Amino acid sequence: MKTPATHPMKSASMPVLLALLMVISSLAGCTAITGGSDSDAEVLAVFSYSPSSNIRTGDTVVFDASSSTPSNGVTYRWDFDADGSIDETGRSAEWQFDTTGVKTIELTVSDGSKSSSQTKEITIADATAQPPSAEITQYADDEDCSNDDLDENTHIVLWICEMDKSMTDRDISATTTVTLDAATSEAGDSSQYITEWNWDLDSGTDNDNDGDSENDVDFSGETVDWSNVAPGEYEVNLNILNSAGLTDSDTIKVYVNYAGQWSDFEMGGNTSGNAQTLDFDVNIVYDKDQGNTIRKAVGELTYPQQDDDCNTLPGATNCRAKLDIYAINEEDEEASNTSSKALDQRTDGDCDEENNDCVHLTLSSYMFTDTESTYGDGDWIFQIRNDKINDLQVESFVIRLHYSNSK
Repeated sequence: MKTPATHPMKSASMPVLLALLMVISSLAGCTAITGGSDSDAEVLAVFSYSPSSNIRTGDTVVFDASSSTPSNGVTYRWDFDADGSIDETGRSAEWQFDTTGVKTIELTVSDGSKSSSQTKEITIADATAQPPSAEITQYADDEDCSNDDLDENTHIVLWICEMDKSMTDRDISATTTVTLDAATSEAGDSSQYITEWNWDLDSGTDNDNDGDSENDVDFSGETVDWSNVAPGEYEVNLNILNSAGLTDSDTIKVYVNYAGQWSDFEMGGNTSGNAQTLDFDVNIVYDKDQGNTIRKAVGELTYPQQDDDCNTLPGATNCRAKLDIYAINEEDEEASNTSSKALDQRTDGDCDEENNDCVHLTLSSYMFTDTESTYGDGDWIFQIRNDKINDLQVESFVIRLHYSNSK
């Protein structure tokens, strides 16, 4: 019987051929995935233009489509006169308009199989037109709630003063009305006039989702009253439009501070082994993202060193009063108190040191930030606490919320 002939070269080459086939197959797969990734990408047309406002005939406007997707493998077609024809190509383009009016601009982005378009309208004014000048009138209260003069010439600064609050109302919920006035704004030249005054009361939030957080329309009019404004810090933006179609804007900070006073009320004594307390509720805002950040919150307590109807025991100090202020956040965490202040040091503010104790508790803005070592904002309690056995007629308790840096 013959033994089949063997072919060493053929046998040796088989593994090499198999390896080459595997490499080629692997390379072909990578290319297909890359190509498939490009072809599967979403096509989205997005463009901006500069200048973004106050464009006149003859001005060069730069249009930019770099925010479109994908960034490679697509074409860009621009139609600047709404006639359906291609006026420019490329990721960016320049154009001048020689007539006035509202112009419709369309960008179409395509990858060869899919396309996307975006359309925007821009207003073109005459070459001689002048832009308006927006101005929000600044003003401030003459005095704060302690009759101290306010020195303020940049912002709108107001105080809500509730200096005769009832003990049945220990909640701070007062609001005020802020007048916003743009009467000193100017139209441009003598032939022009202002056609729109639009107020955005929250310039940090883009409520209409148009990409500009400062042009939402909350109020319209030359002068408006903004009601139910709670204590806080606000940034207001004014946008005006003149008869030539040109615009301008102005921004101002509005600070609403608060002071509330409770006077001549009774504080019960500790007769059961538990301190007597009175709670005062206050909402405190520290929102750095929105630019609404309290500067400080202050509690001011004034009480007699000894109540008139207390009977002093021989050799005792039972009638020497000691009240304290405690600050507690909405998680029921005690943030600070005045209990460590010695009796002979209770002379804060304008105090009648012969007859009264005066203690102030000041919480800085840092305490209201949200960290592991601070206490956050929200619903807080200012609490008066009496650990002594005798009751006491309190002269006054004041809570002040400072949102502005002025006194």
